[in-house]
Amino acid sequence: MNRTTVRTIRGLMFGVALAALCGGAQAQQAGGANAMTFFVTSTGLGKGADLGGLAGADQHCQKLAEAVGAGNRTWKAYLSTQAIPGQNAVNARERIGAGPWQNAKGQVIARNAEELHGTNNLTKQTALTEKGEVVNGRGDTPNMHDILTGTQPDGTAFAVAEDRTCGNWTRSGTEGAAMLGHSDRIGLSDDPPAKSWNSSHLSRGGCSQDALKSTGGAGLLYCFAEK
Repeated sequence: MNRTTVRTIRGLMFGVALAALCGGAQAQQAGGANAMTFFVTSTGLGKGADLGGLAGADQHCQKLAEAVGAGNRTWKAYLSTQAIPGQNAVNARERIGAGPWQNAKGQVIARNAEELHGTNNLTKQTALTEKGEVVNGRGDTPNMHDILTGTQPDGTAFAVAEDRTCGNWTRSGTEGAAMLGHSDRIGLSDDPPAKSWNSSHLSRGGCSQDALKSTGGAGLLYCFAEK
């Protein structure tokens, strides 16, 4: 076998190996997106806590999921709403299916609703965006760990007495407040609320984008694949 033939064979083998490697990487990326059933939104809607209600929040989750190839699932925002005349309260935990849920890297954050609201695997390193990126937390600039939930620790809605959902996600002014969770599970102290992913503290100064930023947020949401 002459040198030219050997070089040709080696070149063909290299090309086949490179194609297989690239194809495998693409398949892995596609598989990761298809397997993802949870993410933190990489961006908010930019209107503070005015999300257009639950429908607008769900649409935002769906749109971001579709952008990374995960639009084959029905996505729901993890949000509660409070009872108003003619409309019952909605519990966030009842909107998101039965689980299990895993992030863009395939890491399971919870196997079911009980585990999600108990001892789950949500940390700064696992509460990733739909792009598989870490969300800025306490100590980062800017801090964006305040996630809109409007929810009690067990995933249920608050009583009607005081606004905890910025008018059921329709307000962006100085009135009202929203309950927030810490995606990095880190706060100003070591007490349970500071470490809560879904019920840490209220927004300060209202429901505007500036109000959310002032407490360490950006109007981000938790999104779960309902099915």
